[in-house]
Amino acid sequence: MIGAIIGDIVGSRFEFVEDEKRPKRFALFTPNCRATDDSFMTLAVAKTLLIANGDKQKLGELAVKFMKEIAHEHPNTGWGGSFYKWLFVPGYCVPYNSYGNGAGMRISPVGWVAESEEEVKELSKIVTEISHNHPEGLKGAEAVAMGVYLARIGKNKEEMRQRLQEYYPELKNPYFTISNIHGNYGYDDYGHWVTCQGSIPQALIAFLD
Repeated sequence: MIGAIIGDIVGSRFEFVEDEKRPKRFALFTPNCRATDDSFMTLAVAKTLLIANGDKQKLGELAVKFMKEIAHEHPNTGWGGSFYKWLFVPGYCVPYNSYGNGAGMRISPVGWVAESEEEVKELSKIVTEISHNHPEGLKGAEAVAMGVYLARIGKNKEEMRQRLQEYYPELKNPYFTISNIHGNYGYDDYGHWVTCQGSIPQALIAFLD
């Protein structure tokens, strides 16, 4: 979870920078870096799991409660339009078929507390479907949580790659590498970079490579 938040802060100043203008060597922290909405939602998921204390019946309700509470303390941190409505419009907290990559960005605490792959799937689904209930949103969150879990139990990168290919077959492609992605990926007019399917495979290969 700490790693996810550090990554969020370090990468925050590059979010709207064209890919070819992002250097491979750079200072991790500058005055332009900040915690974004994804850090705060990661904290909300962690708090949910902590307070629920194993009671899965309470998870969904608590996730909604803590996401809204923490968001209201930090209203100007880059919330997406639909998720902003979900968080801030009174009485509006229904799932809205989202597959935005926020589903994967907030999920890392699940990979830390789950005690089996089945529990990764169960916990990930509960805390994700409250808002991001599109199949791609659910899959993206589960893939990230599963990666965290596998790392935590000591799997090596090749073992992780084999398992995560079940979510994203492009990880099998020998040409799908961080070297080939760099310079050809980032902000685009169609918004693919903000979706789970358009960014989580790239994030996974960045780690695996």
